[in-house]
Amino acid sequence: MTATAAPLDLLLLPTWLVPVEPAGVVLKEHGLGIRDGRIAFIGPRAAALKLSANEVRELPGMLLSPGLINAHGHAAMSLFRGLADDLPLMTWLEKHIWPAEAKWVDEAFVRDGTDLAIAEQLKGGITCFSDMYFYPKVASDCVHNSGMRAQIAIPILDFPIPGASTADEAIRQGVELFGDLKHHPRIKITFGPHAPYTVCDDNLEKIRVIAEELDAAIHMHVHETAFEVQQAVEQTGERPLARLGRLGLLGPRFQAVHMTQISEDDLALLVESNTSIIHCPESNLKLASGFCPVERLWQAGVNVAIGTDGAASNNDLDLLGETRTAAMLAKAVAGSATALDAHRALRMATLNGARAMGLESEIGSLEVGKAADMVAFDLSGLAQQPIYDPVSQLIYATGRDCVKHLWVAGKQLLDDRQLTRMDEQQLTATAIAWGQRISGHSE
Repeated sequence: MTATAAPLDLLLLPTWLVPVEPAGVVLKEHGLGIRDGRIAFIGPRAAALKLSANEVRELPGMLLSPGLINAHGHAAMSLFRGLADDLPLMTWLEKHIWPAEAKWVDEAFVRDGTDLAIAEQLKGGITCFSDMYFYPKVASDCVHNSGMRAQIAIPILDFPIPGASTADEAIRQGVELFGDLKHHPRIKITFGPHAPYTVCDDNLEKIRVIAEELDAAIHMHVHETAFEVQQAVEQTGERPLARLGRLGLLGPRFQAVHMTQISEDDLALLVESNTSIIHCPESNLKLASGFCPVERLWQAGVNVAIGTDGAASNNDLDLLGETRTAAMLAKAVAGSATALDAHRALRMATLNGARAMGLESEIGSLEVGKAADMVAFDLSGLAQQPIYDPVSQLIYATGRDCVKHLWVAGKQLLDDRQLTRMDEQQLTATAIAWGQRISGHSE
């Protein structure tokens, strides 16, 4: 873990450094050095202080960890936060969300909603997020300008959506955006067929072929509710996951979002195909969609990442809070207090998310050579005392208000809780104006 003679751009000296890989490790009184946007040094504080660095920052009382990775969401839906609450999934979608989208969603909506989501996520310690929403080109521009990292999933449905009148048009736009951004250092384009009940076999086949040709991932809502699975079995005699397996979509590049219904056959299929699951516990709880059996999946060797889902169904983009919920829920579902301990929960919110997106060689853990995507949590407050295990304290006793600093590729995007590249007051004013228009209080 030595550094070369060139000076570090930045040397950070936190009280605790949690690399996530190797698992379960907490390094006390260590330093981390950054050069050219990458981690160039990790070692004891005494050795760190002997290195030449352009800037040295003490982080007393702080835990430095990899940036959190929000592996599923619909960023621009932040502007629909609280629009239709306390409803079952299909009622929520068909009677409220889809009509609101048909009326309001355009490029300006996606730009303003995505900017709002990016700012909220940065303030909550998230350095990378997955987005599946309309006008993906607009969303990718927002990510580019913000300095954040993201996976943009191209939404594909059998019926017209904002920005694409057919599935073929959406796929074509996706291929074009993939080509435009394939060398972007912080943006990865994937394909996002919405769900088994909104995309037919022919279109899924087209997506599979193109994703294979481009070596692109596929991100899809699967087995979100018992009703979805039951309806598919009644209509076709086949569970949706089995259908996706038959069509050849499952595999290490497939990201199955929600998966609240998992039979023994489903589990075998997930293990055999090395498919990743994105767990969204709070959205699933709020919509009463069901419980993803995280501990069962983990013990079977399935990669499980974590996502907030959109703010219209969560209603926040708080991945630290989501991770705490995931840890608690995993214990209740498994009937075991040892299920999903704090260290594994943090891994789920970091390295497992990177692995699901195919980014594990770049982000998700603090290792020399990886991108310097990091967050410093302030554990010096009254509510965090005393500290026996800082990772337990982070997961079980800390909220996102303790996020102090954040870096993506070595660039500081949050400094002492303040956004460095975005105007929080302007974002708030814009969101309020949208809320007034949508609720009919102004035209």
